Amino acid sequence: MAEKTEKVIIIGSGPAGLTAAIYAARANLEPLMFEGFNAGGLIPGGQLMFTTDVENYPGFPEGIMGPQMMMKFREQAERFGTRFIREDVREVDFSKGPFRVSSDEHTEHAHAVIISTGARANWLELENEQRLAKSGGGVSACAVCDGALPAFRNQELVVVGGGDSAVEEASFLTKFASKVHLIHRRDELRASKIMQERAFKLRDEGKIEIVWDSQVIEVLGDETISAVMLKNTKTGDERKLPCKGMFLAIGHTPNTEIFGDQIDLHENRYIKVKPGTSLTSVEGVFASGDVVDFTYRQAVTAAGTGCMAALDAERWLAARGIE
Repeated sequence: MAEKTEKVIIIGSGPAGLTAAIYAARANLEPLMFEGFNAGGLIPGGQLMFTTDVENYPGFPEGIMGPQMMMKFREQAERFGTRFIREDVREVDFSKGPFRVSSDEHTEHAHAVIISTGARANWLELENEQRLAKSGGGVSACAVCDGALPAFRNQELVVVGGGDSAVEEASFLTKFASKVHLIHRRDELRASKIMQERAFKLRDEGKIEIVWDSQVIEVLGDETISAVMLKNTKTGDERKLPCKGMFLAIGHTPNTEIFGDQIDLHENRYIKVKPGTSLTSVEGVFASGDVVDFTYRQAVTAAGTGCMAALDAERWLAARGIE
């Protein structure tokens, strides 16, 4: 019996992957999605599964819980005929078509593949940090997503990091917080000159305190964060800093390990696409969402590129008589 070749396989089930699935399914491409199984950073539903209230996605004026929103995305994709395999992809072969995509239990082939594996925020990997992040207890890796929530307004907040993203996050939080503490393990920021100038201006205005030569070694709090323990990287001295929120801004890691050298990547390991498209270096392989985007990293922009990937794949397949 001949092995079935799918029209399109989608790897990853965040806003990009599920939007791609909706568009592909409505185009009668009968997409098959490997949605992940919570290993290696590929989480079913993507990083929004770690987000409590989403208030900046159009169409939800009262806000919506991240997991609830992703459930709606999934239900919509399933309604139009998307099929799901809840497993992590372990290996791909893009050397020739049809392409091969394998998990522990399944090996599937497809004429086209859409990669939407996302990027995972870098964490300090402290036990209570992870617990409070998952429970919505005031620890987050996205100030733009969560910083405007009522729990953080007029409170003292902490941002961890020293690059452009950390300064941007701290600057954003000054709109809501009573004070923002920017925790950096060195004695000078890694941010660009213009971003450093912004940080120093906010410091001079009393909106930001830059805590030099310090690292967070413990996150305190039961249901919500109450303080962080800091250790001076030069003296070893420790102290407690009370706060009601901690935001990590120490970078992201794209989930591209499984692709090895089969597809062109930037130096930072994000997938290269032809500007203005979802086309990768391999014909018939498309990419969308945070695995290609190291600038915006928002659910709404990820969804937009998921739409692009599905349309690009549909046109590519149609040009080859596959509909």
